[in-house]
Amino acid sequence: MSLEIFAGITPETLGAVAAMAFAGTWSPGPNNAMLSASGARFGLRATLPHARGVALGFPAMVFAVALGLGEAFRHSELLRETLRWGGAALLCWLAWRTATAPAPGQGGGRARPFTFLEAAGFQWINPKAWIMALAMISQFADGAQPVRDAAVIAAVYTVSGMTSAHAWAGFGAAMGRFLGTGWRLRAFNMSMAALMMLGVLALLTEDLGGV
Repeated sequence: MSLEIFAGITPETLGAVAAMAFAGTWSPGPNNAMLSASGARFGLRATLPHARGVALGFPAMVFAVALGLGEAFRHSELLRETLRWGGAALLCWLAWRTATAPAPGQGGGRARPFTFLEAAGFQWINPKAWIMALAMISQFADGAQPVRDAAVIAAVYTVSGMTSAHAWAGFGAAMGRFLGTGWRLRAFNMSMAALMMLGVLALLTEDLGGV
């Protein structure tokens, strides 16, 4: 992406965008919990498509939201509530699958990690992703140059997402090698599932219309 998109962006604004993006992408949440659990079970190499789907899928979503899709979300209670309850149900299911996943090489559970397209598509039904995107856009997109603002925010999220997604997947892979295949790995998976459930609780109490 050309550096010309950053023309007119002050260093202070760019630094604030980067700080908010890195805080959002590096903090624990559904994406990072799923990446760690996948890394622990399937290894880093097999989890790379999942990591890249998160790292590139979310900036693509942010770009679309910044160009106007976010306004549709804000003004449609039906859309917000569908996302809230549909996202909560999906996260509960993913948390259960993570908590009950067998050790590597054993049958049952999810037989493979997410593909690139599955991970990218998950961003559109991940409530935390919507909240992060809308919060960022409300802070830094003034509407004067919507395409430029959308491109800058997406570019920053691509950098922060690439680093955080691969780091969380690598963390999970390292933990998987350290924990082995017994109760310690099961405890790790359950802790990742608990992070997802915390996201569900936050989602059910979040005022999505006020983001």
